[in-house]
Amino acid sequence: MAFDPFTKRLLFPALNRYINKQPVCFFDGPGGSQVPQSVLDAMSHYLSHFNSNLGGAFFSSTATTSLMANAREVAQAFVNAPSINNMVFGANMTSLTFQLSRIISRDWQAGDEIIVTALDHYSNVSSWQQAAEDKGVIVHQVRLDDTNCDLDYDHFSSLLNSRTKLVAVTYASNVTGSLIDMKRIITAAHAIEAQVYVDAVHYAPHCLIDVQELDCDFLVCSAYKFFGPHLGIAYIAPQWIQTLRPYKVEPAPNNGPARFETGTQNFEALAGFIAAVNYLADYSRNLDEQSLSLRQHLSRSFKYYQIYEGTLSQYFLSRLNRYSNVKLFGLNHHHQRTPTFAIRINNVEPAEVAAYLAKHNICIWHGHFYAQGLCEQLNLLNKGGVIRIGCMHYNTFNEIDTLFSMLDCFLTPK
Repeated sequence: MAFDPFTKRLLFPALNRYINKQPVCFFDGPGGSQVPQSVLDAMSHYLSHFNSNLGGAFFSSTATTSLMANAREVAQAFVNAPSINNMVFGANMTSLTFQLSRIISRDWQAGDEIIVTALDHYSNVSSWQQAAEDKGVIVHQVRLDDTNCDLDYDHFSSLLNSRTKLVAVTYASNVTGSLIDMKRIITAAHAIEAQVYVDAVHYAPHCLIDVQELDCDFLVCSAYKFFGPHLGIAYIAPQWIQTLRPYKVEPAPNNGPARFETGTQNFEALAGFIAAVNYLADYSRNLDEQSLSLRQHLSRSFKYYQIYEGTLSQYFLSRLNRYSNVKLFGLNHHHQRTPTFAIRINNVEPAEVAAYLAKHNICIWHGHFYAQGLCEQLNLLNKGGVIRIGCMHYNTFNEIDTLFSMLDCFLTPK
């Protein structure tokens, strides 16, 4: 059975809007996806019926306590964590990473070393650089392989040594869509007893995370990238969940994931997160009446999403390859990538292209997308960055045709 994006599109109010009597094409998914009605309903229902805090004996507080527990169960299934106690929530991935970087670095010593990469969003670079500066720790940055905008794995290997405490690395580039060989990174890091902190923000909407298979120490993602609200999710491996010493107020819990969660949680966002993960699982649920776990439904659904997104990538690249005056930064095939594309058109500023497309209700991004190291190495940081076009499983081949019909005024056929 082939994936049907049109059935999915009916679930998203934004995808069925008209602006100035014209439809809208959303190719801005890498900056934040659109949201299905079920997520909106879940958030509204919580706020209108149960808005409360944890720990009370009354109905709305007990409902909130149950919501919090359910959110951990759903998060556990989403990343395949060993326990609900490995899952931590926060405002967003960046805030969580700054917070966790201070906790993780507490016992670093002057002369220790850490490794970041030039491919990462700088939420997973600056946080560690600043923590290292506080502790007198040396920071190394892995170069890109300029030919395909993947990591230079040989350079990474050359930086590892007995003083390396942590490797912070993205699972997928939020600019070029490149998928990283994470098992290779983690195996090498663990061989010298270094921790690995994985940014899975761009990976999570396109591929199903499995932290047990990865054997990573930490992994973070953001619900607003996979059809949910603004909410950060962190996985902390069992060996660290209790041994790390978080900064917290004294009366806060001393055990479990709540010790990492400062202040009152965003309960309506947790309700939306639960609905978003269930939306992702529902494609499998709607195929037949099999009684499967949430994780099993997610696994089956993501297989359909990945196959369909692969065909979108293949089609986009086939259209792009018809032109001679455009450069693609990243892999020129649909394997080992997400359907996110970074391009530049000769002698045209990315901002000009973005503004032109916006007038025709085509939403794309331009700039550096906080991937400063990548744009610096490619000598694009002070040149407007790149045009970023991203597909989600709600995008269609017709939308890609519409995009290229609008780009024709900038492009030169081969």
